Amino acid sequence: MAKKKKLETVDDFEKEAAEILDKAKEAGVQGNFFFKTTFDRYVTQIKIMSGLKKVMNEEDSLLVTKEYVKGRCNIYVHPAVKEFNATSTAANRTVETLMKIIDQFKGDGKKDVPKDPLAALLGGDMDG
Repeated sequence: MAKKKKLETVDDFEKEAAEILDKAKEAGVQGNFFFKTTFDRYVTQIKIMSGLKKVMNEEDSLLVTKEYVKGRCNIYVHPAVKEFNATSTAANRTVETLMKIIDQFKGDGKKDVPKDPLAALLGGDMDG
């Protein structure tokens, strides 16, 4: 199994998104509802991370001071760091989901998504 290079910049994330879209086209899932909505979330997560990264890069320090009553100060990590980490974790899970969707449709592109009780119910299948 080939070792995947570490993504260094937000531009790399955008390149990764383009590669995922190419794989989806090859598998014939670019029009699949689950793929489209999951891919849209992934692109949004990339944009959020880009904005958070800009905020973090513009700051002189990734530490912030919060002043409490009576003038006491505490130092905290900049909130953008926490949000960037949370968003990148969510993006990693989202891309794993995208790859699973693509893998399920590899080959003829006509395979059905495995039956999910919630998806079946939403589709009108009351028996699950």
